[in-house]
Amino acid sequence: MSEITFDDFMKVDIRVGVITRAEPFPEARKPAIKLWVDFGEELGEKKSSAQITKHYDVETLVGRKVMAVVNFPPRQIGPVMSEVLVLGVPDEENEVVLLKPDLDVPIGGRLY
Repeated sequence: MSEITFDDFMKVDIRVGVITRAEPFPEARKPAIKLWVDFGEELGEKKSSAQITKHYDVETLVGRKVMAVVNFPPRQIGPVMSEVLVLGVPDEENEVVLLKPDLDVPIGGRLY
């Protein structure tokens, strides 16, 4: 992997948001869930699609805080226009585990 500068890193806008709505996404090629994430007054609510069905279900996601890249261009994923990239890391079976702050922080806060 090539090195980047701090200025390169600062171009990626990663914020904390709270999931306000989650729905099954049966139209997706791989099992996924549609998410609506609120990033606060400045950014508002954004949509995303996440392949997180191994560890999460729609009933338990609402109210969960997550980290997401908010400055990628929107991307069409089936019938959903994904506006943010919700971040996760792989577990030992390569399934997504969502990233979240370990303390209660205000939504909209930028990672630094």
